[in-house]
Amino acid sequence: MEPSNLNKEQDQNSWALNAWTLLSKLRDQSPLIQCITNFVSMDLMANTLLSAGASPAMIHSIEEIQDFTPLIHALCINVGTLSPAWLPAMREAALVANKAGKPWILDPVAAGASCFRLKACLELVGLKPSVIRGNGSEIIALSKASLGATKGVDSSHESMDAMEAAKSLAQSSGAIVAVSGAVDIITDGHRVVGAHNGVSMLQKVTATGCAVTALIAAFVAVDPLHALEATASALSIFGIAGEMGMDMAKGPASLRMHLIDSLYNLDQASVSSRLKVSSL
Repeated sequence: MEPSNLNKEQDQNSWALNAWTLLSKLRDQSPLIQCITNFVSMDLMANTLLSAGASPAMIHSIEEIQDFTPLIHALCINVGTLSPAWLPAMREAALVANKAGKPWILDPVAAGASCFRLKACLELVGLKPSVIRGNGSEIIALSKASLGATKGVDSSHESMDAMEAAKSLAQSSGAIVAVSGAVDIITDGHRVVGAHNGVSMLQKVTATGCAVTALIAAFVAVDPLHALEATASALSIFGIAGEMGMDMAKGPASLRMHLIDSLYNLDQASVSSRLKVSSL
């Protein structure tokens, strides 16, 4: 075997072992993940967290933040069905999580679709999330702080189109930035890795992007000091579950069901044989 190929294989084995170790820790520790999220995604996010081994809490009332948020292991904020009434709770939860030393993850859904949404997302970015996970169009809009071409919550850009925007946003925000796409890009502003697992039909199942953000929150909860590796591992694990689900699915509805089952039943052999992460 060529030395470069040997190094790649060793790198893959290292990533696979790390991803499996984090999933095992997640299953053992069952971290409590607070999700302030949108009405479309609540069900799939909660079921994704449960099937992975985490404990979801869909608590978004500002009256509960001061009592509840200090007790969590990570916070996930998703602006999908954003309204002015929800923003104060999002702000408060991010501030409380920061004060308590708990990681929080931002999903800036359709960030470039309106001035209200972009301003809200930029304000949340200023509250120092550990990870920002979006599609290409969302990350470009945040990086440029400008409205952009979007089709609602769908991306008009491939993930690779957003690589420089992701690096720039990571450097300016201090967050790990993940861009979902055919290849998921994860960067700290300098280092860039690509997670290559997943199936295109996941795009036909609503809230799968939201669900993987929740899974990232759970992975970062069990390894907060290595947020880039935790993020890449979560994206890879979710992608592998999608691939295994697709082997049994007949369409988007059954893929959703088999995705959850596959995540619940995932074993080390499947992670080792399927995981594909590379340096970009």
